[in-house]
Amino acid sequence: MNFKIKINPKVAYLTSTCTALIILFFFSYKAVIAYLIYRELYGGGLDVLVLLRASIAGIMFLLILLFIQFMKINDLKSQRTILRGIFIGWTSVFITLIVLKVSSIYFIFLTGASSLIILVTSFSLDDQIKDEKNTLTDKEIYLLQKLAKKK
Repeated sequence: MNFKIKINPKVAYLTSTCTALIILFFFSYKAVIAYLIYRELYGGGLDVLVLLRASIAGIMFLLILLFIQFMKINDLKSQRTILRGIFIGWTSVFITLIVLKVSSIYFIFLTGASSLIILVTSFSLDDQIKDEKNTLTDKEIYLLQKLAKKK
């Protein structure tokens, strides 16, 4: 499939990083507020609601670190595999939000946009991989020239 829109994989990773960062800030804020309310009402300790919100924020922080590390990978096939996994993740969050919580329209839009950008990037990576198979690297050209001189 020849896809006209070409998006760099780093853009997809940055989009996922921004999405995870927004979710991180939202759930961190909600966890702090829930903790303050629980402490004021019951005098201390942690509630399940506080722990769940803090856990989601922690998971998003770890995902941000992963996305930053993924930007350093140069192999196109590895990037395609990683982007497919990220696409499945954001799409599942998108569908889950639509089914369970339609009122959170901002998160639905955010995860849907991230999924769409990753899908387009994955298609453009497929085209780049096909183009890369049809070209020779500098080392291969050098070795072919050396082989031609021997005959």
